This record gives sequence, structure tokens and C-alpha cells, in this order.
Amino acid sequence: MGTSDTTAALRAHLLAGQVIPAHPLALDERRRLDEPHQRALTRYYLASGAGGVAVGVHTTQFAIREHWMYEPVLKLASEIVDSDLARRPRPFVKVAGIVGQTRHAIREARIALDAGYDTGLLSLAAWRGESEDAVLEHCRAVAEAIPLFGFYLQPAVGGRVLSYEFWRAFSEIPQLVAIKIAPFDRYQTLEVTRAVADAGRSDVALYTGNDDHIIGDLLERQPGSAIVGGLLGQWAMWTSKAVALVERLRGGAPSDAGLRDLLAEAPSLTDANGAIFDAANGFAGCIPGIHEVLRRQGLVDGIWCLDPNETLSPGQLEEIDRVLDAYPFLQDDDFVAQHLDEWLR
Repeated sequence: MGTSDTTAALRAHLLAGQVIPAHPLALDERRRLDEPHQRALTRYYLASGAGGVAVGVHTTQFAIREHWMYEPVLKLASEIVDSDLARRPRPFVKVAGIVGQTRHAIREARIALDAGYDTGLLSLAAWRGESEDAVLEHCRAVAEAIPLFGFYLQPAVGGRVLSYEFWRAFSEIPQLVAIKIAPFDRYQTLEVTRAVADAGRSDVALYTGNDDHIIGDLLERQPGSAIVGGLLGQWAMWTSKAVALVERLRGGAPSDAGLRDLLAEAPSLTDANGAIFDAANGFAGCIPGIHEVLRRQGLVDGIWCLDPNETLSPGQLEEIDRVLDAYPFLQDDDFVAQHLDEWLR
């Protein structure tokens, strides 16, 4: 774990409210790592002004672990980030996805730290059948290995429902620096924000992972806590527009006109996310949907996933066409086109 000064700087950066894209995995047609496009994606997030990047998470495909790609993919992103920050220093957080039972999770935490990552986003998908007490012990053990970024994942994609009491106890873990709240449920989201507030943890940053309610989460101001940024698969694309959105909110409460604009934009973003993430089919085509948008921009070469059966659902392509036509103001195609050649070098 880093020094107390390093941890304090990490907390301050996260509390300031950042755009943290969940990094996809660029593959070639033989389903091998496409390093030029993988590097281009990382450079895109940096150039967009993102405040961090999350690698080894769901959007990166959890199956990278089965293909012995976890460490190489983490290292590749970290090297690109370090190279960019050496030329243009600024605060930036590298978040590593961490999964599995305790021994495996601690091993991934050590790999992440060795690769230069600052914090671990801890998935509890491997703990769906265990008691909440057992899960808490697991979280405490991993927190001893790496600063902890908590993660409330919706059951539809491998998560589980966790009680207010769990989050209240979780909030007391000293090494906790942030929580990604992604249950896709308003009641459960509010339970986490209330638990952190009740624990008096003003040093823990709350991040939305609710891709279906991004703007609403960022506008909410619960007593003693607020969601200040996002760690999102939706922000793996159109990232420069996401940065502009968060910057509109950083100045405090928006004006009446600004608030009306944000509230008008919110359903458009949710509709676009629903099509790209394939909400109609239980998110089965989520990752290929993200790839399809990035493919059209030239940031990846195809929509291939490690699992050959993971592809767009019937009708999803037409839905993506619909939302791309309907919401050009959400997209940053011109920005990508302007810089793509330099990112691919």
C-alpha cells in the first residue's frame, strides 16, 4: 500500500469527482489482443480528460483471467498512462478490477500494485452464496493488500443484493477510498449513500455505476453524502462528452436553465445506454454493443469478444442505429476523428 500522503492524494482526487471509463478489450479477428487499438483506447481516455481508467473490470471482459491476459492488459494500460503523465503531469487514478475468492483476489491486488495501480475495484460475484459476514471478512482482507474501491453490482450481471447493514459495516473499513454504486435500483443506491453518511465517512468518494441513471445520480445530494463522479461502461465511449458533463456539475448547483438542460438530456442518455447495453435482453449484448460504437469510430477493429458466443442480440444493431441517429449531441465522433491517427501510432 502507498504512503499516507499517497492515499490522501488518492482520496482528494476521487472526492473531486472524476470520469473513470471502464476500459474495453480490443481484439483482432482471431480473438487475440489487438495492441495498437488497445493503446489507442487508453490514449483516447487520456486525451478526453478522464480522471482515471478502470482495467480488468466487466467491460474489459472477466475472461481475460482464463486467457492469461490479466497482467499484460493491466501493464499495457499502465504504461500508456505513465508515458502520457510524464509529458503532461496531472492527477489520475488507475483502478484495477479484482475478482475471486480471497487468496485469488489478494494475488490480483499484488499484480495490480506491481503494475502501478492505485486502487482495486472489488467484485463480489464469487461470493453470491456466502453470508454477509463472510463477505465483509473477505473485503477487509483484500483491503489490507490494496486501497479498496467498493462495488455494488446488480444481480442481472453477476452481483447480489446486499443490506444496509452490510454497507454500514463496509463503510468502516479504514482502507476504503471509494464505492461504485451499480445495483440499477434506486432503493439500493440510496441505502449505500445513507450507510456511508451514517458511518461519517466524508473521506469516501461515491461513484455511480448506474448506467441507466447517470445524470440523476450526479444531481442527487443526499444529506452527508453525494455521488461525485462515475466509473462506467457507458463512459468507455463518448468520453470527452462525459468529461464535459461532469465539468458542468463541478461548479456546484446548476442554474435553473442548466438544470433544465441536464434533466432534458438524462432520458436521452438512458435511452442510448439501453440500446447499446442491450437492456431488452438482460444485457446479453452489453460488451459487443460498446464495441460496435467504438468500431464505428475506428477505436477498435471489430466487436469480437473472447467468448465467440458473446455477440449482438437480435434487433440490437437496429436499436443502436436508432439511438445514434436520435442523439448526435451525446457523441464525440469529430473529436475521435481528429486524433485517431496519432492514438494508433
